[in-house]
Amino acid sequence: MFELGYMCKGIYEADEPSLAQALSEKFSIPIVSDLEAMLKSNVSIVGSSAINNEKIDVIEKCEEYGKHIMLDKPIVTSRQGLNRLEAVFNRGKIQVGMQLTSRERKSIVTLKQKIDKGYLGDIVSITMRKPHRLSPAKRHPWHFSKEQNGGIIVDLLIHDFDLLRWLTGKEVRRINSCMAKNILPEYPQFYDTATAGVLMEGNVLAQLYTDWHTPDTCWAFGDCRIFVSGTKGSAELRLFGDPSVEMEELMFCMTGEDHFHRVELITPAVSVVEDFLLRIQGKPSSISHEDLFSASKAAIEADEQAVLLN
Repeated sequence: MFELGYMCKGIYEADEPSLAQALSEKFSIPIVSDLEAMLKSNVSIVGSSAINNEKIDVIEKCEEYGKHIMLDKPIVTSRQGLNRLEAVFNRGKIQVGMQLTSRERKSIVTLKQKIDKGYLGDIVSITMRKPHRLSPAKRHPWHFSKEQNGGIIVDLLIHDFDLLRWLTGKEVRRINSCMAKNILPEYPQFYDTATAGVLMEGNVLAQLYTDWHTPDTCWAFGDCRIFVSGTKGSAELRLFGDPSVEMEELMFCMTGEDHFHRVELITPAVSVVEDFLLRIQGKPSSISHEDLFSASKAAIEADEQAVLLN
């Protein structure tokens, strides 16, 4: 936000001040203790990384004061929260943003361009593999609470459901999912592995996988990959590079006319934050309230009907 010419009026944190204090010192931002006073001021945009199930409360509080808000994912964790979010969208008083940062990754933006131009033909299958590093000793207890966190599907697959719609331009029609528990018996609600089979419009099939089992020695928080098959060719994305090739994100393609090759990546025109600011200004933007709602709805439905494996 600083790079875009904005100022930060203050940081509010009621429960755990350590990170807020560190940010305050690093960026010379004052710590504020009165949230109501801050919301009554001339602040125009609020950013929030509240505990997941409390974000809808923050959204409604910002709506009360007419403040636009950008949040990290996920913005809701339950059907009740989803209904409340839909009501905020329908009232249309504020703009709500979510850090769907996968949309600004060069490899994914390049993949989107290839798909839109028909380079891969009609898309028939998308597989997304998103393992994550857990480091449980560094996590706050709320992370392991189903009620507060939302669980592995809601927390981690929200990006994937958004990408499925964005990449294909098609809606989700059916989801079959499951979650497995293998570790941390002291947290009985915490499931560490999840998968979902998704049927999109036009018979596009998708396979989503995520887990909390990336070793601490990994070069990134997870060796995340995307595989796409079309009627004319296929693509593979290595979102955080590959130590055997290069540490930058990578994309490879192969078609009936082109041998397997590395693809030069393009830079996105705007970041997710810039896109949100364009929406606030009433200008054309990429991510809409409908996108946030549809991705959140798919994640919650996948969570609701998931088979639990203990």
